Amino acid sequence: MAFPNVSDIVATTIESRNRVVADNISNTNAILSAIKKAGGVKTISGGSIILEELNFAENPNVGWYSGYDVLPLAAADVVSAAQFTIKQASAQVIISGLEQLQNSGKEQMIDLLDARISAAESTLQNLIVKGIYSDGTGASGKQLTGLKAAVPAINTTGTYGGIDRATWAFWRNQSRRGGVGGQFTGPLAKETIFAQMLAMQMSLVKGGKKPNLIIADENYYTLFMLSMTPDQRFTDTDTANRGFQNITFMGIPVVMEPQSSGMPASTMYFLNTDYLKFRPHRDRNFTSLELGRSTNQDATTHAMVWAGNLTCSGAQYQGILQD
Repeated sequence: MAFPNVSDIVATTIESRNRVVADNISNTNAILSAIKKAGGVKTISGGSIILEELNFAENPNVGWYSGYDVLPLAAADVVSAAQFTIKQASAQVIISGLEQLQNSGKEQMIDLLDARISAAESTLQNLIVKGIYSDGTGASGKQLTGLKAAVPAINTTGTYGGIDRATWAFWRNQSRRGGVGGQFTGPLAKETIFAQMLAMQMSLVKGGKKPNLIIADENYYTLFMLSMTPDQRFTDTDTANRGFQNITFMGIPVVMEPQSSGMPASTMYFLNTDYLKFRPHRDRNFTSLELGRSTNQDATTHAMVWAGNLTCSGAQYQGILQD
């Protein structure tokens, strides 16, 4: 029996699963789940960069008036945009000519490819999740631009989204860190972590804007749990219903993210996910890309590919607490 067209099988199998994979990654990562809930998972359709519009100053034409007072109409440049490059990631699915012969029945071929595609899916998901916590410098700068770049512990230097923090104070996230030059002497303990969390949370409340998610590594999550008596431990039901074990602080769900996922040690991120977005390209959102047959091997290769970035339109609404 002739073996089936493996290229068609791989392509159609990946394409039929790409929506599932895209959903899985947001359903298994607390940050992406919160971004998705806020409507921040938005595909891009083209362009060389991803733009996030932002307000960087107040409108000066605001004030009280009476009767025939002249209303202020001064020109005001209050809107700009942060710029993010498109990052790419892939996982290859390879099958040799011998394997095609050995699995020539259609069902056998699908079983073999299903196992390899599943492995590619999970590996690519893990790669992107680790990118969420990165600074974007990995893989010679090809890595997704993550929270280490968006919410650094030292918040007065560096360029993020094309905007220099040293020049523009509005683009600086809030930071509380221990040690020399920090706001507290570390390391934190169960007796001290609550006060530092409170100080961080208060620094991020601006009008009606406030953090809606706190991500903690194992160390800080444990300290926070130990800092409270059992009858003080409440959970956020919405976050729990999305599959994330949590405990609340000032009404904000606190979710543990293991360091194996790329989360920095002894760190808490205080995030306002209304200002964070996950921007995959509509044509590279866990889709199949045929690489064809090898020119010097008896093998066929497909890639599961993703392109996009994590973007931010309000760095000043994000915070980090770190030893």
